[in-house]
This record gives sequence, structure tokens and C-alpha cells, in this order.
Amino acid sequence: MPKIKTHSGAKKRFSLTKSGKVKRAKAYKRHLLNGHGKTTKVKRGLRGVAYADSTNVAAVKRMIPYK
Repeated sequence: MPKIKTHSGAKKRFSLTKSGKVKRAKAYKRHLLNGHGKTTKVKRGLRGVAYADSTNVAAVKRMIPYK
């Protein structure tokens, strides 16, 4: 069997945990982070780890076969 190519966009955005969950970053943390943008409370909530929804897990795992 030939090797499968890894999706280069997916490898930058997702990683797998030891238990097989798909770990992802939270959205809305790129700009407007001070002053009249987001509050400290919102930014603190965006810090933690998030996991991909169960409906997307199979598709993401296909895109990153060797991670």
C-alpha cells in the first residue's frame, strides 16, 4: 500500500491525545485582544484546551494519519 499524504492544514491545527481524542485550539483569539476588543474574562475562557466535536473526529483523523 502507498503512503497517505497528511493534510498540511490539518497537521498545523489538530493533534491527538493518548486516548485518541482530537485536540484543537479555540477560535476568536487572533486580534482585538486589548482595549475595546475582548474582556479579560472572555480571553481567559479562550485559553484552555478544546476537543473536536464527535461528528468531525473521523474526518480529522483521516487527514492526520501518522500523528
